[in-house]
Amino acid sequence: MANLLATKPLTTILNEAQETGEHCLKRALGPGNLIALGIGAIIGTGIFVITGAATAQHAGPAIILSFIFAAVGCVFAGLCYAEFSSMIPVAGSAYTYGYATLGEIVAWIIGWDLVLEYAFGAATVASGWSGYFISLLGDFGIKLPASIAGTHWDQFVFYNGHWENMGRIVPKLKILGIDPATLPHAHGVFNVLGFLAIVFCTFVLVIGIKESANFNTGIVVTKVCVLLIFIALGGNYLLGHRELMAANWHPFIPENQGFGQFGMSGILRAAGIIFFAYIGLTQFPLRPRRRRTRRKTCPSGFSALSSSVRCSTSWWREC
Repeated sequence: MANLLATKPLTTILNEAQETGEHCLKRALGPGNLIALGIGAIIGTGIFVITGAATAQHAGPAIILSFIFAAVGCVFAGLCYAEFSSMIPVAGSAYTYGYATLGEIVAWIIGWDLVLEYAFGAATVASGWSGYFISLLGDFGIKLPASIAGTHWDQFVFYNGHWENMGRIVPKLKILGIDPATLPHAHGVFNVLGFLAIVFCTFVLVIGIKESANFNTGIVVTKVCVLLIFIALGGNYLLGHRELMAANWHPFIPENQGFGQFGMSGILRAAGIIFFAYIGLTQFPLRPRRRRTRRKTCPSGFSALSSSVRCSTSWWREC
């Protein structure tokens, strides 16, 4: 039992981080790379994947409040990570911090939690990207079979000569007065596009940390530009149709329909879901051996990311 609670001395951790040689990690990342890595994870998961579901199922227009609650928690978590990473500037994130302070068994649990965290994050983004790409293919008349368009939990209906995702086609069917229960149903088997997205990202990472960080920075710049264009066009349209804007925002907090379904409990549940997107915060303490200046780069990166979170909150407030 004593071995399970044994801690790793800080001097040993720091000495291991100072090792150099052929098999050590190359220091190639600066503040810009770290900030882009964090923002890329947040935008990819939070805005393109989670926001729509959290809005439609839990918070409604009050999703803005959910973002504010999540951002506040994110800032405090970021400050904690920044302080730890300054005192223990080595790889491992919460795993290393737990090993140095709480013991081996706690560090083991945290380590596997981190593995699950990133696994679910990657799967969520891959699934979301797959859905968008399938929708894009559909705009060009290309329809994939249900068996390769989703997983076992994705349900499809056969409509107009091809399989359509249940979640996306049901609103249209209701407008047309068609009962989805009267149409043939099928479940997905293997999400091929999501799998290919993960394989591609793995290939980019294998090439090298510098190359993958630069690739990520380019993707982040593209995503931010797309978001700014969307906000500009959407804001211009809504300003020209104020009655539509008023209708969409009323009621701001929909009436509670059960725990976690609108109302205050729905807002808080949506905040918890959105906080999952802020996984990008843990990018910083995981890569100290990749940083050119360890003690300075990490806290400055956290401060910049906290500022970006506040900016994203302001965007939602303005919408």
